Amino acid sequence: MTTRNTPPAGAPCWADLWTSDVAASCAFYGALFGWDAEDPQPEFGGYFSFLRDGERIAGCMGDMGDMKATDTWKIYLCTDDAVKTVEVARNAGADIIAPAMPVADLGVQVVMIDPTGADLGAWQPGTHPGFTVLGEHGAPVWFELHTRDHARAVDFYRTVFGWDTEEIPGEKQIAYTVARDSSGGEQIAGIMDASSFLPVGTPSEWSVYWEVDDVDSSVEQVSALGGSVLMEPEDSPYGRIATVTDPMGASFKLCTSADS
Repeated sequence: MTTRNTPPAGAPCWADLWTSDVAASCAFYGALFGWDAEDPQPEFGGYFSFLRDGERIAGCMGDMGDMKATDTWKIYLCTDDAVKTVEVARNAGADIIAPAMPVADLGVQVVMIDPTGADLGAWQPGTHPGFTVLGEHGAPVWFELHTRDHARAVDFYRTVFGWDTEEIPGEKQIAYTVARDSSGGEQIAGIMDASSFLPVGTPSEWSVYWEVDDVDSSVEQVSALGGSVLMEPEDSPYGRIATVTDPMGASFKLCTSADS
């Protein structure tokens, strides 16, 4: 387990769900992870946070007027200067969907598509630092980008978010890069070359790994709750992992870490 009050620069610090069925999502994630849900906040377009043990762990929002939800999870990387991040990201080839926008006193939000096609957010913390616990049941434990353009992705995240990166041997000769925060500290995320297996027409995408006490039991629960299993539980050097979706189709990973 890792606890923190302030996320390191460049580290994933938040994740939110854009869902076509808010009520069903609250019921599903409440049953699976034990999350509670705040009331939707009209001043933020109905956005609200899921709570784990009373602390914010993830965000959620339904349809935005004529913009229909895509049933996807999005991650946010921490920045200490959202305006500068927009400038550097645009120059590095990102498509800026929403430039730096203050969210009351909570922080400053940016939404973009990275040069390889992956949806991405950036967050400059104010009173809201993002999630403060990692690696416990119902909390995030890892973040991973699957992309067809591995080299360009690595260069983008090094340039825009100051990552220190290290290539590690991947299974089946698949390139894999591990990132550390800008201080060279803890490992914060991975980038996988998915060009050999990402389906045609599927954009690059970020995945959130949520820690659970028992992956196999959680996968059974996902199915019982109306979700789908995309990849059955399997062992890895880092723990036992599965890929699932919620009942609306939003995909995510489940992980029981090797050291848990």
